Amino acid sequence: MQLSPTERFSSRVEAYMKYRPTYPAQIIEYLKTETGLKPSHIVADIGSGTGFLSKSFLDNGNTVYGVEPNNSMREAAERFLSSYKNFISRAARAENTFFENESVDFITAGQAFHWFEPEQTKKEFLRIARKNTKLVLVWNRRDLQNDPLQIGYEEILRKMIPEYSEVTHKNIHYETLENFVSPSVLNKKSFDHYQLFDFEGLIGRLLSSSYCPDESSELFNEVKKRLLDLFNKHVIAGKVKFNYNAEVYWAVLK
Repeated sequence: MQLSPTERFSSRVEAYMKYRPTYPAQIIEYLKTETGLKPSHIVADIGSGTGFLSKSFLDNGNTVYGVEPNNSMREAAERFLSSYKNFISRAARAENTFFENESVDFITAGQAFHWFEPEQTKKEFLRIARKNTKLVLVWNRRDLQNDPLQIGYEEILRKMIPEYSEVTHKNIHYETLENFVSPSVLNKKSFDHYQLFDFEGLIGRLLSSSYCPDESSELFNEVKKRLLDLFNKHVIAGKVKFNYNAEVYWAVLK
């Protein structure tokens, strides 16, 4: 049975919190320079999940509304960000956020935009946006161009996990984002960063993914064996380097 976008991460929250990457600090500095981001701006973080992107803006002093329809993910964010008085958690979807008209300065999404219904979401974003509101979309993409470990990891996922291809068909292309923000200009910047994993961490990274097979299944054990071979091929001092490109897209909403 295929899970809906709002359900598919419910069983992955613990692994997601522990093994998924956060976002490079350079992103906020870039947005300050390029978009005029200020601590006084109100941020609506849509599909906020466990709160990783929200935290980046909270640390900048922004008031952040975390909009997340998945109960498990939203509750994890509320625990994770409980020390921030300027974080407001909201159970809602991109297509119906329940914000007042013209009430936010920045609309953000980290690892989530591909789950939104484009036409309804664009209409909703324009409704809640103030004049000159910025849309900021962020993805941590695994480096499949230059990193042999990532190339090998990708091959295992594609060859062994049928659901992986079903999920990755939702990957968003540049032209899709251009169409969404039209008539505005879409701006892009990329930042390299990485995680270091022992083998337990590498398995944890897989477990954080919605397409990961059940741990009790034969398929999971087979994938684990292949990942051990990959790990042993690239390990240095007990760890492998898991490389990412953090891609930032932004535009003025109009």
